[in-house]
Amino acid sequence: MRIIIDGDACPQKVREICENAAVEFQVELIIVVDMDHYIQSSHQVVVVEQGRDSVDYKIVQIFKEGDILITQDYGLASLVLSKATAIIHTSGFFINKNNMDSLLQSRYISERVRNQGIKTKGPSKRTKEQDENFKKCLYKVLHEQLGYKAKKKTREP
Repeated sequence: MRIIIDGDACPQKVREICENAAVEFQVELIIVVDMDHYIQSSHQVVVVEQGRDSVDYKIVQIFKEGDILITQDYGLASLVLSKATAIIHTSGFFINKNNMDSLLQSRYISERVRNQGIKTKGPSKRTKEQDENFKKCLYKVLHEQLGYKAKKKTREP
């Protein structure tokens, strides 16, 4: 099992939570970004060429049965849904077969509205609650899949 992040629009706090969890649970973390997004990490960063959906194509290519995907992209999520242990939206909720159709329908309607020249409201400012919800989702999956394999944190006196 690996954690794979769609890094192009991933909030920094989400990436930090994933990096900490990867160390704590001893799982591989891969961040996929295009050339426009410079990311430094002690974990693997895969950089792909610029281009519409180039990051998505790379993620689909490297995604394996049992991986965890972190993304805001419902289209990408739908492509790996059958192989994923979990797909977690950066806002802190699971994307799964129960909500996939409504999420894709919502995306389709928003795109149609924008194509008609109607301006839509952008995303709200990120909240601490979203960070907490995201962390709860990720740690829930890791605990369920790996049990208490997490490294014990030792305190220094």
